[in-house]
Parts: sequence; C-alpha cells; structure tokens
Amino acid sequence: MAKRSHNEVQESLRELTRIFRPKDPRKFVKDYIRKYRITGGYEEELTSLVERELTKLNSPAS
Repeated sequence: MAKRSHNEVQESLRELTRIFRPKDPRKFVKDYIRKYRITGGYEEELTSLVERELTKLNSPAS
C-alpha cells in the first residue's frame, strides 16, 4: 500500500472508530477490510490502531 493511501486508511479507520465505538476491534477491522477491499497483511496493525483509539476515547480528559 502506498504511504499516502496507508495514511488515508488509518485516518478513515480512526474516524469510524470514534463514530461507532466497536465492542470487538478485531471483528470491526475484519469487516472494514472486507468492505473496502484493503490488501492483506494490515489486519494486526489496523486492529492495534482501533484498540489505541478506543483507549483514548475511554480515558478521562485531562
């Protein structure tokens, strides 16, 4: 995946995570990859990204 499109995928996934706040990050990423036809090999990285974003959303604001 080219660097620019990789960043676009990550930003899109962060935004969708903020909107939907999925209970199961792994399933959410699998559905995202299937729906948007993302090439393989990025599932673990994207799952980690969703988990980090959920952690940010659930932590109290300082």
